[in-house]
Amino acid sequence: MNSAIKTKDLYNRAAKFYDLHSKLAEMIWFARWRKKFFSPLIGNILEVGIGTGMNIAYYNKNAKVTGIDFSEKMLEQAYIKLNRSEKKNIALKQADVENLNFKDNSFDYVVTSCVFCSVPHPEKGLKEIKRVLKPTGKLIMIEHVLSKNPLIAFIENALNPLIRSFMGANINRDIRQNIINAGMGIIKDKNLH
Repeated sequence: MNSAIKTKDLYNRAAKFYDLHSKLAEMIWFARWRKKFFSPLIGNILEVGIGTGMNIAYYNKNAKVTGIDFSEKMLEQAYIKLNRSEKKNIALKQADVENLNFKDNSFDYVVTSCVFCSVPHPEKGLKEIKRVLKPTGKLIMIEHVLSKNPLIAFIENALNPLIRSFMGANINRDIRQNIINAGMGIIKDKNLH
């Protein structure tokens, strides 16, 4: 089974329980980061890997948001949140970041949160993001990355095979280098945790 299909299957199985699994981290860290980084954005926004729709509540009413995910079961959960929110400025679509079906230079912002740890070919996905971003556009990411602390990096590398097999996520990726390899520059890089 190829890695994209395996990852999609893992997320389809986890969709109903994903929010419960993430609840503690959401309360402690992610909710405030989502509000801080995504609420101020206006313009045409693409959210890659919208998952169960955790960011839906934080989008500005003056933004036009397209949320994509390759897992139909995760999207089902996102539709529930979207319908409860009554937001009319957000559209959801099943799509894969490695093969985006959008025109070049379409978006002012692309946002991701805990997505590129599970994209099978991250550089390919980032090149697609670069293609659909306007020349003045920005990519805003909240992602798991390999720690700069050698002890934590050692633990991440040791645990990664287990986590990858159960969740499809890689907790030890060098996302910064993937961004550079995809031909994009980095304006700001901040360790949030």
